[in-house]
Amino acid sequence: MPTPTTSSPPATPLAALTTLRLGGPAGRLVRAGSADEIVAAVRAGDAAGERVLVVGGGSNLVVGDDGLDGTVVHLESRGHTVERHDGEALVRVEAGQDWDELVAATVDEGLGGLECLSGIPGCAGATPVQNVGAYGVEVADLLVDATLLDRRTGDVGTVPAADLGLGYRTSRLKSTDREIVLAARFRMTTDGLSAPVRYAELARALDVEPGVRAPLAAVREAVLGLRRGKGMVLDEADHDTWSAGSFFTNPVVHGDVAERVAARVAATDQRPVTAWPTVDGRVKLSAAALIERAGVPRGYPGSDSPVRVSTRHTLALTHRGGGTTAQLLALARDVRDRVETAFGVRLVPEPVLVGCALD
Repeated sequence: MPTPTTSSPPATPLAALTTLRLGGPAGRLVRAGSADEIVAAVRAGDAAGERVLVVGGGSNLVVGDDGLDGTVVHLESRGHTVERHDGEALVRVEAGQDWDELVAATVDEGLGGLECLSGIPGCAGATPVQNVGAYGVEVADLLVDATLLDRRTGDVGTVPAADLGLGYRTSRLKSTDREIVLAARFRMTTDGLSAPVRYAELARALDVEPGVRAPLAAVREAVLGLRRGKGMVLDEADHDTWSAGSFFTNPVVHGDVAERVAARVAATDQRPVTAWPTVDGRVKLSAAALIERAGVPRGYPGSDSPVRVSTRHTLALTHRGGGTTAQLLALARDVRDRVETAFGVRLVPEPVLVGCALD
C-alpha cells in the first residue's frame, strides 16, 4: 500500500487548511494522495491511539485556537470517471477532488444534475457528509453510494445512499468521525440540460419559469453569479469569502412557530421572513432573514472587528485577518442569541466544530 507523505515538526497551523484562515496547530500532517493512502494514514493513527482529523477543502470547518494534538490527514486524492449507459451516467469521484472542478467538468461533458451546486468550496468527500445543497438541489438527489472506511472495524465498503441517513444538511456521517468517505458515485443525465429549475431566484436570473430545464452552462454561470454577489465564491483577495459558507442552517419549525415569527416580524413593519413548506408538514425559515430581522446588519459588528458578518450576506460569518476562533464563536453566539430573543428560534451551526464549541 502506498505510503502517505508526512510533515515533520514544527506543527502545521490548521488555519492554512481552512477557508476561514483560523485554527491552531496540528501535531502532525499527513498528505494522502489516494484512497489507499487515506486508509493507511487513518489506520496508522488509530493504531497509535492518536486523535485523527481528516480534512479536505476545510470550507465547512471551524478549528479551535488550540488546534489538534494529533494527526491531520489532508485529502489530496483526485479525479473522476464516467460510465454512460441507458441515457444516464454514473460519475465516480475521489474524496479529495475539488468539488467545483468536478461540477465544471461534468457541465463540460454534458452531464446534468450538479450544476446548481456550482461554486461551493471544498472537496467531493465532504458533500455526502453535509448533504450539500443549493438553489433547489442537494446531494441526496443524485448520490448513488459512497465508499467508506469504517474506523471501528478498519474495513472499506460501499454504502448505498439510502443507508446514509441523508436529511437537510445532515447524514449519519456528520458529527462523527467513525466513517471516512473515500469516494462517491452520482447518477446524472446526459442530454445537456439541467435538473428542473426549482429555486425562484435562479429562475429569475435565467429568465425562465420554475420547473423548466435549461442548458447546463447557462445554469452554472447563473449560479456562480448569484453566489459571487453574496461573497460565496472563494477569492483570496476578498475577505467576504474568508468564511465557512453559511454558518447557520435554515431552521425547520412547526407551523405555529412559523406563524409566531411572521406575527412578530409584521409587528415591526419589516419584510416577511422567507418560508418554504417541507414534505413533513413543517416550515423551513430563512436563517439569513431571521438574522436581519433580529437587528443584525451586514458587516456587524463593524469595520474595526477582525471577525464580522459578511458585508454581502448575513448568513456568512467572516474573518478579516488577525482574528481568532474564539472571536468568531463569540460573534456566532451573539447572532444566535439575538435571533432567539427576537423570535424564539434557536439557530444551529452548519460547520463542523473541532476543538471548540458554540455553547
